[in-house]
Amino acid sequence: MFIKVAGEKKEYPEGLTVKELIEKEDVETPQYVTVTINDEFVESGAFETTEVKDGDEIEFLYFMGGGAR
Repeated sequence: MFIKVAGEKKEYPEGLTVKELIEKEDVETPQYVTVTINDEFVESGAFETTEVKDGDEIEFLYFMGGGAR
C-alpha cells in the first residue's frame, strides 16, 4: 500500500498499525507524539490496534508548551 507520511509518499505492507509505523519511521520521543490520519487525531491508546490504510495521510505532531514571564 502507499501512504503519505509527513507529506512524503511511502510504500508499506498492508496491516501496518500506527505503533509499527512509529517504530519503522524511527519517530523521536514516541511517548510524546500525537498522530493524525487524514487530519483526524488517533488516541495514543489505540496506536496498537489502529491500522493504516492505502492512501492515508499521516502526520506526527509534537505540542510544545511555553509560558509568559
